[in-house]
Amino acid sequence: MDGALGTQLRHVLELLDGDVAKVYLELGLPEYRPRFSPIVRTLVAEGPLSIRELASAVGVTHSAASQTVAQLAKAGFVSQEPGADARQRIVHLTDKTRELLPTIEAEWQATTAAMTALDQELSAPLSVILSEIIAAIERRPFRARIADHT
Repeated sequence: MDGALGTQLRHVLELLDGDVAKVYLELGLPEYRPRFSPIVRTLVAEGPLSIRELASAVGVTHSAASQTVAQLAKAGFVSQEPGADARQRIVHLTDKTRELLPTIEAEWQATTAAMTALDQELSAPLSVILSEIIAAIERRPFRARIADHT
């Protein structure tokens, strides 16, 4: 596949997330998205958290966590309650989500196993390469690298 790096990255994400979403659809969970699982799993492990705490735990921006929580709430998977600070919202799992946890966990395990099998076909595990890219860009932002060539 020829194309810009950004196009390739989006295509890989579409292929992976698209197939996971199809699994959820087949499981009778058409409103559940692959991006929900890291938030749900964090809430299972840690209990109710603020959006800022969720963002930190999952490794995404506050904005990304807020958007995902809004989607989760709209689908009835989480509720939000005021925190100690009036601006803070604490995210809780709903009973609906707790009832679905065995299905969500089974899918997570199957996805993890499938990713392990896919990694065996690659020259290096995808998660290792992605971690290396993130670390390199955090050390020196991509914008600075572009500036070297302009």
